[in-house]
Amino acid sequence: MPDVNTIVAPTDADARRRPRKRFWWLLLAGILVCLAGIGLWLFLRELLKPAPAPAAPPIPVVVAVAQSGDVPVYLAGLGTVQAYNTVTIHARVNGTLEKVVFVEGQDVKAGDLLAQIDPRPFQAQLDQVVATKAHDEALLANAKLDLLRYQKLAAENSIATQLRDTQIALVAQDAATVNNDQAQIEYATVQLGYTAITSPISGRTGVRMIDAGNIVQTTDAGGLVVVTQIEPISVLFTLPEDEFGAVNRQIALGPLTVSVSSRADNKILGLGTLLLINNQINQTTGTIQLKATFPNKDHALWPGQFIDAQLLLETRHNAITVPAAAVQRGPQGLYAYVVKPDNTAQMVPIKVSDANAGGPMALIESGLSVGDQVVVDGQLKLRPGAIVKATAAAPPAAPAAPVSQ
Repeated sequence: MPDVNTIVAPTDADARRRPRKRFWWLLLAGILVCLAGIGLWLFLRELLKPAPAPAAPPIPVVVAVAQSGDVPVYLAGLGTVQAYNTVTIHARVNGTLEKVVFVEGQDVKAGDLLAQIDPRPFQAQLDQVVATKAHDEALLANAKLDLLRYQKLAAENSIATQLRDTQIALVAQDAATVNNDQAQIEYATVQLGYTAITSPISGRTGVRMIDAGNIVQTTDAGGLVVVTQIEPISVLFTLPEDEFGAVNRQIALGPLTVSVSSRADNKILGLGTLLLINNQINQTTGTIQLKATFPNKDHALWPGQFIDAQLLLETRHNAITVPAAAVQRGPQGLYAYVVKPDNTAQMVPIKVSDANAGGPMALIESGLSVGDQVVVDGQLKLRPGAIVKATAAAPPAAPAAPVSQ
C-alpha cells in the first residue's frame, strides 16, 4: 500500500487534456470579448446617431372642384363698331345756303329738314315752264280746231288732202311740245324740292361743315354734314380661318348670338345677331371677317370703337370645367395637380378644349372627373406625392350676362 504522502506523477492523458481546456477557455473569452465589442459598437452607434429630421410640414395650396354642367362655347375675336348706315349730306343744286336747321349731334328722322337753299331762282324757273306749257297748250287747242275744219273740207273735196295731213302733223308737233313742257315742269319741281335739304336716313348728325350764307355747289367735296345711323349698329370682327368650318355649319342651323365687351374693363356692351360671314378669307392675315347687328338702344356702341367680340358657337351639355389657373404646361404637355383623399398631390395629364381659350374656366376633354380637387394656386412648390394642406378657392364671381337691348 503506497504512502499517502507519495506524489502521484501525471499521466500522459492528463497532459493532453490540460491544453484542450485552456483552448476552450480562451475561445469562450474571445467570444465574450467580441460580443462585448459588438454591444459597445451598437451602443455607441445609437448614442452618436443623428436625430431624425423633422417631418416636412404640409404644403398649403388652394383647390377647386371640377364641375359638370352646360358650358357655352365662345369664339373670341377683335373688332370695330361700324355705323349701320353713313350718309354725307351734299347739296343737289347750286345756290346760297339760306339757313341751317339742325343742331350738331342731334338725332334726326328720315325726311327731317336739315338746311334750306334759297328757293327763289328755282321757283321762278318753275313758273316760267308752267307759263310756257300754258302757251303751248293754247296753240295745241287751236291746231286741233283747225284740224277738224280741214277734215270736213277734205271730206267734201273742197281742199287738198295735203293741207289736212299737214295740219295733222302740226297737231302732233304741238302735243309733243306740251309733253316737253310737262317734263320741264317736273324737272323744275324736282330742282325746287332739292333746295330743301333733308336727311335720307334716321340717325345722328355730326359736325356742321358749312355755315348759312355760303354758296353751296353740287361739286363740294366736304358736304354739309355726316349723318350716321347708330340704331341699329354693326360690328365687324375677325376670327382665325380655322374656325370657318365650325361657324359655317352652325350658322346654317340658325341665327348665332354675338356679345361684345369693352376692351378696357371687359364690360358687356350689347347682345346682337351674326349677320354674315364675309365671302372671302383674308390670305394675308389668315382670318375670316364676320358682321353682326346690334339694336344699340342705349347707344353703348359707337362707330369706330374697338371692342372684344364673343361668338356663341354652341352649348356643350354635361361638360367638365375647372378654373383656368389649374391647367399647367410641362415637357409632356398639359397637366393638373389633383389632391387625393390622403392629402397627397398627384400630377394628372389632361386634355383641354381650345374653346373659350383665355377665359376664366377651362373646358376639360379628358383626364379629370367630376368632383376632382384640382390645385389652382401653389403648384410651384409641389412634387408628385407631396403632402398638402388644401384650402377651398373662393367661388368665382358671376360674369355679367349680356342683356338683350
